[in-house]
Amino acid sequence: MNPVIIECAINGVTSKATNPHVPVEPAEIVADALGCIEAGAAIIHNHIDRYGLTVEQAAERYLEAWRPVLAARPDALLYPTVHFEQGSAISYEHLVPLAAAGLRVGLTDPGSVNLGGTDADGVPAGPLVYANSFDSIRRAFDICREAKLGPSLAIYEPGFLRATLAWWRAGLLPQGAMIKLYFATERGYLGAPFGLPPTERALDAYLELLDGCDIPWAASIVGGDLCAHPVAKLALERGGHLHVGLEFYGGDRTPTNRELVTEAADLCRQVGRSVATPEQAAEILGLPGRTVRLATS
Repeated sequence: MNPVIIECAINGVTSKATNPHVPVEPAEIVADALGCIEAGAAIIHNHIDRYGLTVEQAAERYLEAWRPVLAARPDALLYPTVHFEQGSAISYEHLVPLAAAGLRVGLTDPGSVNLGGTDADGVPAGPLVYANSFDSIRRAFDICREAKLGPSLAIYEPGFLRATLAWWRAGLLPQGAMIKLYFATERGYLGAPFGLPPTERALDAYLELLDGCDIPWAASIVGGDLCAHPVAKLALERGGHLHVGLEFYGGDRTPTNRELVTEAADLCRQVGRSVATPEQAAEILGLPGRTVRLATS
């Protein structure tokens, strides 16, 4: 089997009140990203700490952290989350200036899902619909294709994967794609569950959809502890990769991202698979382009 790509999503909506180790400011992101890469992470995903920014302002905030990371590790693979425009509309336009600065990995969330908490009765509640129309998905793929970015594909529920596979069957999926299968515990991302639970049958359902498809895929647990769960070993045994990090972590500890990556790397070795370097991950994914340093401001 190929070496395992370990991706670490280092922050997201996780606050320091939840885990004091979560990196927020650019300097914290730099130190955390470099530590995770040293521990075995091939790909780093992070959010920024500012909202209501223009596309250009958002790109620059990402680059404040990424320039020092790339100065130390020119092989590092980094990518952002979506850009929220006024009115919470989702945009992928910030990938354009980031690609011009040297980004190699992009993203597309190929579907829509209800996200929220629960009320006093434990019933899902809240107005948040994480909406990616087919038109916005097309635009995201167009950006990735034109900018030569390998899209990181978040699969919140099976419809996301079926949309992705339609693009793949049509020969229109941008080069370098990676599928991340997001299994959700009962607590989900913001308190309510979504999609499929972290079970062997759920994993096999996704793999049935992926039968015959050669896109690399990874397992993730939203609201849980991936490497403490049987799904992680099952995924590795079935040829998959691992997506860990404090963005989705929901265990009973307050670990660092580096600790989570180290645990993932240890599990890989236990099942007899090596851990991919960033350069090996780029080769496995077939990322277009070559390793470059992000442009200075």
